Amino acid sequence: MRPRTPAVTLALIAALAALGPLTGCARSGDADPAAGPAAGPEAAAAATAPPVTAFPAPRGAPAPAPSLAAAPRAGDVRVEDGPFTDRVRFDRLTLTDRRTVTGRLTVTSDVSDVVALELRAAFYDTRGRLAGTGTFTYSEEHGAERGGSHGERRAEGAGIDFSVSLPASAPAPAAAVLSVPVLVNE
Repeated sequence: MRPRTPAVTLALIAALAALGPLTGCARSGDADPAAGPAAGPEAAAAATAPPVTAFPAPRGAPAPAPSLAAAPRAGDVRVEDGPFTDRVRFDRLTLTDRRTVTGRLTVTSDVSDVVALELRAAFYDTRGRLAGTGTFTYSEEHGAERGGSHGERRAEGAGIDFSVSLPASAPAPAAAVLSVPVLVNE
């Protein structure tokens, strides 16, 4: 084996130094490698912390359609397909003359308690144009603040009774489309 010349040794060191950052072998946070490792618990935590991935903030529910493709039948209440509609069942859906959708929602995917629920009703006039929207929210935490009772919203047995009203300032609705933007189970 031939002894290395200083030029070959320097070339190897330069090549290894250049490859270090590409292979993840370089030290981060040290301005001067000769200064030694950074001291303190913050440096140790930073060295062992998993990488953080930033996700965009969740978007709200999509806006309701400005009009229906076909004129609705008077009193018609439809359920819009969405990410949670395969996990729930709606019963007794009714559009009352008081401009309110009422019914009962039952979670069918499992037997865990509902922690949070949001229902949105988009109300449409006789020509199928959007008249306005209303929202129903349910929260275990909110019910607990009122002494554990969910008032008129909680159904006896399985399910949640709900009502979603159209603001009085909106035109009278002929039909409604119900969606489930939020459903959280334990």
